[in-house]
Amino acid sequence: MNNAKIEFNRPYMTGKEFEYITQAKLNNALSGDGPFTKRCHHWIEENTGCKKALLTHSCTAALEMAALLLDICPGDEVIMPSYTFVSTANAFVLRGGVPVFVDIRPDTQNLDENLIEDAITPKTRAIVVVHYAGVACEMDRIMEIARTHNLKVVEDAAQGLMATYKGKALGSIGDFGAYSFHETKNVISGEGGALLLNDSATVLRAETIREKGTDRSQFFRGEVDKYTWQEVGSSFLPGELVAAFLLAQLEEAHAITDHRLAIWDRYHAAFEHLESKGRLRRPCIPESCQHNAHMYYILLAPEIDRQGVIAQLKQHSIHSVFHYVPLHNSPAGKRYGKVHGTLAVTDSNSECLLRLPLWVGLSEAQQEVIVDVLTSAIS
Repeated sequence: MNNAKIEFNRPYMTGKEFEYITQAKLNNALSGDGPFTKRCHHWIEENTGCKKALLTHSCTAALEMAALLLDICPGDEVIMPSYTFVSTANAFVLRGGVPVFVDIRPDTQNLDENLIEDAITPKTRAIVVVHYAGVACEMDRIMEIARTHNLKVVEDAAQGLMATYKGKALGSIGDFGAYSFHETKNVISGEGGALLLNDSATVLRAETIREKGTDRSQFFRGEVDKYTWQEVGSSFLPGELVAAFLLAQLEEAHAITDHRLAIWDRYHAAFEHLESKGRLRRPCIPESCQHNAHMYYILLAPEIDRQGVIAQLKQHSIHSVFHYVPLHNSPAGKRYGKVHGTLAVTDSNSECLLRLPLWVGLSEAQQEVIVDVLTSAIS
C-alpha cells in the first residue's frame, strides 16, 4: 500500500496569481477597490447575474454586511440551519438577532423547507439558507414562503460558487448572497469573500456600509464633492493583492470545477457497491441542482465507528475529517439561539458524516488508495 501522505485539501494555483500581484504593485494600487477588484466584480456579476457584487475580506464579512443591510435589531429572529459554520449565526447575533435553528433534510443536509413556515413568528425577519457542499436548497419553495410572510432571504453560498439551482447561480436567488474564497474552497484567495446584491435598490447603501459607513465610493465616481460618515459600517473590503490573486482563480473557475467534478464522479462510482450493502450513503444531488464538487462526503451506517475509520485512514497517511458540530449543541448556540422543533436529522447526520480528500491534482491512483482503505475500514 502506498503510504505517501494524501492531504485533505491542497490549495490550487492557476499559475497567474503572482503575475497579477506584480501588476497590482506596478499599478501602485494596493488598497481596496483598484483595477483588479473591479475586474473581479465584473466577473462575478457576469457569471451569476446578480445586480452588484462587492468583494469582502471574508464570507463572514459579507454575512455581517447582509445583517446590517437588513437592519437586524435586538430580539429579531432569523431562521437558519444549525448544521453550518459559526459565521452564519454570528453575523446576526452581533446585531442582537436570535438564530432560530431548524432541522435539515436527510438527503442534502440543507435546511428543510417544509419546517420553515412553522418556525415563523412576529419577530422573524429573515431566512438564511446554507447551500451545503454546493448543492442548492429548495429555493422556489423558500422564496415563496419569504414572499408570503414578507421576509428577506440571505443565501450563505460560501461553498456555492459555480453551482446552480434550476439554472440560476447560487447567491443570485435570494435578496443577498455570500461567497467564500477561503483556501479550502474551490476558488480561493487565501481569505476573502463577496456579497451579492440582487436588488439594485440596496447597492448604494451596501457600498456605504462596506466603506466604513461613508459615501467614499460615490465620491470617487464624482457623484458627491466630498465623502463623509453616513451610517454604521466597517472596513469590509479586501486589499488589491487579494483581488489580483482571486482574479487569476476566477478566470479558471470553469476548468477548476470540471477537474473537481471528475474527482467527485470517481468517488461516487467507487462507493456505489458500499451504499448498496448499507454500509454508507452517498451524497444526493436533486435534479434541480447542478453542484460544483465542493466536497465529497459519505454518511456512515450508524453501527460504524467514525473515529475508528478516520484513525485507519490516518494510519495510511490519508487525512479525512468530519464537519460541523451543530451550533445548537455549542455553548454560544445555547446562549444566543433557540431551537424550533426537534433537530433529529441534524444530530444524527452530524455524527456519521465523513469528508474525503478532494482537490485539483488528486490523482486516480490516490483515489484508489483512499477507496481501498475506506472499504477495508468499514467492511
